[in-house]
This record gives sequence, C-alpha cells and structure tokens, in this order.
Amino acid sequence: MVRLLQRNSFGAGLLVWAVGMALFVVGTLVAQETDVRRAGVLEVEGVIGPASNDFIVRGIEKAEESGAALVILRMNTPGGLDTSMRDIIQKILASRVPVISYVAPPGSRAASAGTYIMYASHIAAMAPATNLGSATPVTMSPGGIGGDPEPPGRDDGKEQDRSEESADKESPDKTETEDKPPKLDSAMERKVVNDAVAYIKGLARLRKRDEKWAEDAVRSAVNLTAEDALQQNVIDFVAKDLDDLLEQLDGRTVELQSGEVTLNTKDLMLETVEPDWRTKLLAIITNPNVAYILMLLGVYGLFFELSNPGSIFPGVVGAICLLLALYSFQVLPVNYAGLALILLGVAFMVGELFMPSFGVLGIGGTIAFVVGSLILMETEVADFQLSMSVIVTVTLITVLFVFTLIAMAVRQRKKPVVSGREQMIGDVGEATSDFSGVGNIHIHGELWSARSDQPVRKGQHVKVRELDGLILVVEPLEDQT
Repeated sequence: MVRLLQRNSFGAGLLVWAVGMALFVVGTLVAQETDVRRAGVLEVEGVIGPASNDFIVRGIEKAEESGAALVILRMNTPGGLDTSMRDIIQKILASRVPVISYVAPPGSRAASAGTYIMYASHIAAMAPATNLGSATPVTMSPGGIGGDPEPPGRDDGKEQDRSEESADKESPDKTETEDKPPKLDSAMERKVVNDAVAYIKGLARLRKRDEKWAEDAVRSAVNLTAEDALQQNVIDFVAKDLDDLLEQLDGRTVELQSGEVTLNTKDLMLETVEPDWRTKLLAIITNPNVAYILMLLGVYGLFFELSNPGSIFPGVVGAICLLLALYSFQVLPVNYAGLALILLGVAFMVGELFMPSFGVLGIGGTIAFVVGSLILMETEVADFQLSMSVIVTVTLITVLFVFTLIAMAVRQRKKPVVSGREQMIGDVGEATSDFSGVGNIHIHGELWSARSDQPVRKGQHVKVRELDGLILVVEPLEDQT
C-alpha cells in the first residue's frame, strides 16, 4: 500500500513538473515575441486619393495602438488630391509615433502632394536616382499659370529690353529657378497658390527645412534630385535601401507633440503593412469612372423597380449601387452642378417615354447628361477625371436605349388592338336571325346585340363599325356566292 502511494506521488510530481516546464517555455516565447521592437512600412504607390488617405491614416493609428517604434512611408507618387493630402499631413503632425517618409526604390518620385508629405514628416529621406518637387496646385494650370512673367503694362524702352536679353546671354550659369515665378492672372489663382505657399512654408519651418526652395516648388514647380535635396536641407539624408535607412535613423532625435524622442533602430523588425479589403474596395469605388457607372446603374435600377413594382432584383441592385456611388462622391472632388445636370438629363430622357415631345425632352436630356458628365469632377488631376471614352460610351448606350423604347412605343400604338372590346372593331360576325334595326349576331364565339341601318338576313355576314355601349354597330356585307 505504501509502495503504491509512493509510486502515485512520483507520477503526479512528474506531471506537475512537465506542465510547469511547458508553461515556462510558452511564457518565454510570448515574452520574446512581445519584446520584439517593430516598425511598420506602408507602401504608398500611385496617386494620393481617398484610398491611400484611409490606408495611411489607419496604418499610423494601428502603429500607435501596437506600440510600434516608428512608421515608414515608402513613397512613389505623382501627387494627388489636396483634401486627401491634408488629411494625411494632419495625421502625421498629430502622430504619437515618428513618421519617416522615404522616396524609394530608385527611379521613384514624390511630386506635388508627395512633396508636402515629405515636408510634414518627422524625417525625410530619399533613395538615389529619385526626385521631388512640382508642388504647384494643378487645378490652376488651365487658368493661366505659366504666362508672361513680366507684369502687364511694363514699358521700360527697347534699349532696356535689349540689354536684358544680352545680359541673359552673357550669364550661362543662370538657371530657371532664378527666374521670376509665372504670373497669376486671376485673384482665385493667387489665393490658391499663396495658400499652398503658406502651407508648405509652415511645414518647412516646423521641421526646420529649406523654406525658400519649398516656396519655389509651389510657385515655379521646380524639382530636386536626392543629392541636391540633401545639400539644400530639403531632406535629412539619402539611403540606398531600408537597412541603410534604419542605420542612419539610429540615434536621431525627432520632435513629437509629446516631446523629443531619440530613435533606437538597432534590431528593429520591419513589417510591411498590406492594404486590406476595405482599402482595396475603396480604391475601386473611388475611381471616378466606377463611381459614375455605379450612380447610373443605381438610377436605372430604381427606375425599373418603380416602373415594374415587385421586380425586386433591379431595386436591390440599384439601391446598393446608388449608395456606393454616393459614398464615393462624398470623398471625391465632385461638382454638384454636374451631378444635378446628369440626373436632370436622365429624368428628361425617361420623361420622353411617358410624354412624347417630338424629341425635345430626349435631345435636351442628352445635352444635359453630356455637359454634366464633363464637369462632374472638380479637379485637374488626371487620375481623378472621367474618361472621355466612358462618357461617350455611356451616353450612346443611354440614348440608344431610351430612343429604342420610344420607337417601340410608337410602333405599338400603330398596331391594331388585340384585346378587349375595342379589338372587335373591323371584325366580321354572322347574323343569327333576320332583323332591321336591332338584332343579334354571332362573333368571337359570343352572342352580341347589334344594330344596323340596313336590313340583315339570317346567316349574312356583317362587319363591326363601332361600339355603342353594349351594342355593336354593324353593316351588312354582300356574301359571295
């Protein structure tokens, strides 16, 4: 008995020891995993828009929540929307973790909106063979930026003009950046450009970067290579890759809203954050062409549902498409006058089906539809403009569809009636008895009361001329023998 108890005690102790060792190993692994210091890498590729805005803002928030050491924005962008850019910059300025903008790989650029983001970041770096600049608001380009650099009305004489030309020729070292900025022809252009200048100069002053070049990038759309940007104190350093970037970041001090932070990037694990389904969906539906088509599908779907109550499918699809389109228009630079013209054009073309106006409503609706489509997007950023081929295709399909329905309706009206009492007009029946005035005829397998101004013989064929209540007005036909 004693020997049995000893054996059981030994087995229980061995089991407790094994469980304890397992818990120790798991705890050690979890602790090691927790102690690993991380940095998030967000790939910013392509145009800055609502999708990239959502991706960057949520990426920084996730880094703050997980206690990441820093966030790296690896950028290659030609620019983008002003509203999205400002949302990103606001998030960077308020970030509780350092944000490093890094233009890479070689051959990339941070143009327009990308330049502003570089200036706003706590640390700005570039890979070799990259560039940044061209920060002039693109919405101003069609308005006249790039005109005569000399103010209008200036007349200093021909001799002075010739002396200035000769001075230019004798100064081969003079660069375009030393020229006067383009003249702004309107008050609106001056307001937009001066606002952009003040904005980027404020960022430059905050991060202690070159203010003069920042102003030139906005007013004259100048550019810099990575090496020139480093010399002019536009960026902090040039790094050939992410490892080189981390090595140069180590020991640098950055200013957060909470105070100064010294970066420790030794043994820092980099985690590339991939866009999730939400970002991918947002990138699709905020494509202006997709949003435009979604809106039309929504309008047509609801129209068919209201025209044919109980169809269900067109209404469900139309409602979903319309809500997605409205969400897209909320974050896109939409001209609401253009949106109203599109809806008015659709209403006019549909109205042509119910109230034929000899083409007036149809043609007017087509014109309103096209004009509204052309001015729908209130930006000059190429990636956020409606494609002309999409506009033409959708317009042609809509016009052909509407006018095909109109033609079908017109042809239908010309066809004889094939149901109801009216369809008996012109049909032939047979008299069931002799009568002069009112009698009975057999027609369509039914017995009807009939009235005739001429005598009718039994068995004689009669033709229905009109209806008088429940009496058929007929005329006798001469039977062929």
